Amino acid sequence: MNDDFRASIQKELLAGDKTLAAKYREIFPGKKGLWTLIKYEFVTVFVSGMPGALGYFFRKVFYPRLFKEIGPGCVFGRGITFRHPHKIRIGANSFIDDNAVLDAKGRDNEGITIGENAYVGRNSILSCKEGSISIGDYGNISANCTILSETMVRLGKYCFLAGNCYLVAGGNHSFQDLSRPVMFQPSQSKGGIGIGDDVWLGAGVIVLDGAAIGSSTVVGAGSIVTGTVPERSFARGARMLKIIDRGAPEI
Repeated sequence: MNDDFRASIQKELLAGDKTLAAKYREIFPGKKGLWTLIKYEFVTVFVSGMPGALGYFFRKVFYPRLFKEIGPGCVFGRGITFRHPHKIRIGANSFIDDNAVLDAKGRDNEGITIGENAYVGRNSILSCKEGSISIGDYGNISANCTILSETMVRLGKYCFLAGNCYLVAGGNHSFQDLSRPVMFQPSQSKGGIGIGDDVWLGAGVIVLDGAAIGSSTVVGAGSIVTGTVPERSFARGARMLKIIDRGAPEI
């Protein structure tokens, strides 16, 4: 199978040369071994959705047995979906809210790294498709946000994403070959997404592959970022960003 076609769950399931058990192992636990599968299934079935204080306690006990690294004081809500947990690192005192998705899927990628004192809101999705995602200390990802990475998404410290933000690194396909569906054609990358420290993305902001947002910048709600936004700016606009130096008066 073409490497450009291997990362998504749909594409893994379409692989006709693998058994269903092999597909499940590659998509979810991500590692071979019966003991790895047993631990993953036990935590998923009995611990992930457990309610109340008892659920918080058991997740604190059992999640470190699956994840690459979990710092002290982390709190995990109910119904969290995780894939390839051996490539997920979470810093101390971070909180992952109910029904979040932490998908570090990939064969050679670094996976997901979340810094200390960070927050990932309810129903938010962090999903790797052979790429990696890094969120700095004190990062705040509000509810219903989506971060997808085929290359790299890197957020600095103190970044704040309001609800329903959408960041995608990669995700573009060539489409010149009319004999093949677009989803089967090679992915194209513009180098991922880089966001500096102390950046606030307003509600519904879309950040596309190749974008770079400088530190101490605010992006207004509903904006679409496709290129470079300098440091200390306030940027807004759905088609053409209007950029204003935050250190200078607006004209």
